[in-house]
Amino acid sequence: MAQLTIDRQDNIGIIRFSNPPLGFMDGETESELDAALTEVEVDPEIRVVIITGADNDVFIRHYDVGVLYERSKAMAERGLKFDPTRPVPESLIHKCYRRIEAMGKPFIAVINGSAMGGGFELALACDIRIVKDGPYDLGLPEVNLGILPGAGGTQRLTGLVGKAKALDLMLLGRTMTPREATDLGLASYCVKENVLEKALEVAALLASRSPRAVSHIKDLIQGVNNRSAEDGFARERTLFCDLMVDERGLEEMRKMAAGERDIRDPALAQLKRN
Repeated sequence: MAQLTIDRQDNIGIIRFSNPPLGFMDGETESELDAALTEVEVDPEIRVVIITGADNDVFIRHYDVGVLYERSKAMAERGLKFDPTRPVPESLIHKCYRRIEAMGKPFIAVINGSAMGGGFELALACDIRIVKDGPYDLGLPEVNLGILPGAGGTQRLTGLVGKAKALDLMLLGRTMTPREATDLGLASYCVKENVLEKALEVAALLASRSPRAVSHIKDLIQGVNNRSAEDGFARERTLFCDLMVDERGLEEMRKMAAGERDIRDPALAQLKRN
């Protein structure tokens, strides 16, 4: 049975995860996510992608520890030893999360319930996170099992909340409530009721923007830790000029210069009030 489904509402692609009864991700999730990312990437009509859980109260609970245990036993039985001087190659899950970051289309993680371990790492790879308020566990508690977040969690969470908070959360294996995650800046909105409805509002605004501008902004921000300051500023100058001569940019600036619009977006102001 497929774990991921994809549908489209206007220019918004929605990827839903379901793996009852416990909502764990596994190797099949990775393969289906890879295929889903290819589908939304090649569809020119999709400008924004939402990833969410299809079942009540669970986004992706975490990676199936039973699967990890069997992999661990097989590696130990082979006598494998690991050293940072000989880096382990990326597996499919690492490639998928980096594809999300690198793709020009923005991704919104709609966290409609608990999301820990690999599930929370998927949310961290997305550009915007929206959480449902409630008694849900969010975070990276892998140290409680004697392991660590292995799909980018140590790097992405630290980049978002800083070293001190990341150390506190991951060394102690603490999970957060949705409210706590929002207060830390990990989520843009904490919604009491229909979290997908709020996400569709945000996605509709994103889809109305210049796709080229959105892609360039995402490129600059997601790559900020991978470039020197000099290279980052140079890339920003170059992409700024690219948008200055783009047809969409020219038209929007013409309207502004003619007094036909304001640089502020009234629809965004309304979204914030709600």
